[in-house]
Amino acid sequence: MAKLKALLLTEGYHGMISQVEGLAKALQAEFQHKIVRLNWLWNYIPPKLSPVSGLILKDKKYITETEKFDLAISCGRKSVIPSIIYKRKNKKIFTIHIQDPKVSLKNFDLIIAPEHDNLKGENVITSKGAIHYITKAEIEKAKPYLVDKTKNGKLVSLILGGPNKYYSFSNEELTQIFGEIKSNFISQGYKAIVIPSMRTPKRIIDLAIKEFIPNGFVINDVDKQAYLASFALANSIVVTCDSTSMISEAAISGKPIFVAHMKPKRNNYRFQRFFQLFREMGIIRNLGEKVEKWTYNHFNEAERIASLVHSKLNN
Repeated sequence: MAKLKALLLTEGYHGMISQVEGLAKALQAEFQHKIVRLNWLWNYIPPKLSPVSGLILKDKKYITETEKFDLAISCGRKSVIPSIIYKRKNKKIFTIHIQDPKVSLKNFDLIIAPEHDNLKGENVITSKGAIHYITKAEIEKAKPYLVDKTKNGKLVSLILGGPNKYYSFSNEELTQIFGEIKSNFISQGYKAIVIPSMRTPKRIIDLAIKEFIPNGFVINDVDKQAYLASFALANSIVVTCDSTSMISEAAISGKPIFVAHMKPKRNNYRFQRFFQLFREMGIIRNLGEKVEKWTYNHFNEAERIASLVHSKLNN
């Protein structure tokens, strides 16, 4: 049987890339990833108010390309209209949108939405947390990348996000989080490894260096291999509360995960439902709770979702 060919559409953010590529890899599909760019005005207008027209696109080439794809997998607000346009021009393509598209669900063959979004529909498949592209094999392969720096003693990995519309990441909040890590982990003989993400500004990295050197080390830039290696090597993992994607990715490790909470700037009920779900599944606890070892099954939704997608494709 020939491999599926997939066109992936995102805005280029880590969480979105991880989800579309994670599904494509789990489907064992060959894929091309296109970053969606909209003309300036349409960056600020929600999809439900945008025309289904190539006029909103900066780059129309991937919409008019003659290469045939079996699937279009999109994620993120800006990818909604391009996916709908592509479907109208290529009737046979099977379109999948990850997350709530905020338009009629009938515009897509399939919607994959996390359970905490509470989205319902005949063509909706729900995932527990975010699907992603990280596998257990990749984590083990990356392990030697940091092994020389983590030879002695216990290790706690701190995965940092960054400011978004829900969380400010004030210096006061970060100082409190870093202090809790020092009192709960460093004082118990752990070393810290701090891993920034694409959204982590320099001021946060600088503050982490000030707080954790010499009782650990800080990766100064986005480094996927360090990110993966930290999952393999850490005894415990701390993740900031701003990203359900990073918490879902950390769960592939099967290691204890502590969520570092901050005060939200606005209603974050989706996050609260996610935290409740993952706590009930035995995956996360809150930073500040007792440091101890607990176990759960290595959590990877991509494979389960891919099997459901295959069944839809074969109908």
